[in-house]
Amino acid sequence: MSEPENIVEIKHATIAQADNIILSGVNLEIKEGEFIYLIGRTGSGKSSLMKTLYGEIKLKSGEGSVCGYDLVSMKRNQVPFLRRKIGIVFQDFELLMDRTVEDNLFFVMKATGWRDKKKMEIRKDEVLDDVGLKTKGFKMPHELSGGERQRVSIARALINEPELILADEPTGNLDPKTTEDILSLLHGISQQGIPVVMATHDYIYMKKFSSRVLICENGKLVSQSEVDDIIQFTELG
Repeated sequence: MSEPENIVEIKHATIAQADNIILSGVNLEIKEGEFIYLIGRTGSGKSSLMKTLYGEIKLKSGEGSVCGYDLVSMKRNQVPFLRRKIGIVFQDFELLMDRTVEDNLFFVMKATGWRDKKKMEIRKDEVLDDVGLKTKGFKMPHELSGGERQRVSIARALINEPELILADEPTGNLDPKTTEDILSLLHGISQQGIPVVMATHDYIYMKKFSSRVLICENGKLVSQSEVDDIIQFTELG
């Protein structure tokens, strides 16, 4: 059995916005199939790290690659191609509220180069089935619960068979039972080989779905092997 490949490799990197250094000395490897929690106080660098991974922020120094793209030498016109290999899930869903669930998915497919209508229909059905919404494609977003809308967001992130999922506080607006369901869904996706990085404040569920933890703290990225030592961070803002 072959070793899982590194989807993300960052070495001795500095992450900055303008001249403001956010994180320094960043070393990070993310392998196929990993599920990783990203935690830290507000303003500690979680969002900046996420933005670096999907090409919004260039590395100020060091080395880095994501899904085969070099974060240092990558040109702006290559960023959309990197993002097609990454599925991004947001806290507030960011769905098109004037379109049905399936039209939200078709919109993404058309924007990323899909043209064959039969293949688009097949892929739409696959991802809705993956997230447990096979019968909800005709619904408008306002007709869905918050958990269902987040499932649509996850389906959208899966459309182009990504090599990496970045989930930025995906359960921040959800009730406890729905939060558990969404976490279970994201864990299941990672077990299919797609690594998931999830920024979160839901520490109580990190125990239930134990996994590797990254902590942004004091301008550094600290890696923990598991969640058992995270209790001290439960008061993070």
